[in-house]
Amino acid sequence: MTFRRVLGSGGILLLIALPAPAQWAKPRNPSVPRSLDGRPSLTAPTPRTADGKPDLSGMWLSNLKYNANLAADLKAEDVPMTPWGKALYDERSKNFSRDDPENYCLPDGVPRYWAAGGGPNRIIQTPGMIVILHEIKSMFRQIYMDGRTLQPDAPPTWLGYSTGKWEGDVLVVRTAGFNDKTWLDDNGHPHSESLVVTERFRRPDFGHLFVDITIEDPIAYTRPWTVTEDFRLDVDGDLLEYVCNENERDLRHIVPSSR
Repeated sequence: MTFRRVLGSGGILLLIALPAPAQWAKPRNPSVPRSLDGRPSLTAPTPRTADGKPDLSGMWLSNLKYNANLAADLKAEDVPMTPWGKALYDERSKNFSRDDPENYCLPDGVPRYWAAGGGPNRIIQTPGMIVILHEIKSMFRQIYMDGRTLQPDAPPTWLGYSTGKWEGDVLVVRTAGFNDKTWLDDNGHPHSESLVVTERFRRPDFGHLFVDITIEDPIAYTRPWTVTEDFRLDVDGDLLEYVCNENERDLRHIVPSSR
């Protein structure tokens, strides 16, 4: 939304809200299968690359994009925390997530960026690398498909190091080498630098993507746990500029409960 300054009666300066103009005049994408009424056919066959693998490319929106809890569909016993992990999770709940990296405009990490409140995201697929562009904070992930392995002394990072391989029609991505400064979701599920995230990408048709996400972290959890997130294709969507670097005014209003 934009604002226009106009001079009202009596010389009073007024601000009038106007709808923001569109970014682009976009041509219709000829590669999108459509029904007779012109709508995208989301149940059309899965697109494939030249080597026969499913083509995961596209703009994807999480069907749980407003769900802040990665483990929302699991029972408490299905997310078995260690005493360290439970104490940290409870502390974050009690102080209303005051220390959430989101409050400081810091990176969200994996899988929070796109599986627990993040999005939209664009996947770009090539034979040697798959790139995921996250609109939130304009971050990106590089998934290397060339067989490389992570060195044991690699410095910890916000998004970790991702490598992938195909198992039939399923893309299996392993990400490790994290720092411990991110949260798994808005609810504050914790992790340590020992975190390993395994994602299994499945595109059963043109308009849907399923990702099985396994969390392994012996410091925070007594055993691995898995959730499945589903995404829908945003045929006509684009990424927008997202800036979160200054003028933060929310944190001062987050105070612990007096109860």
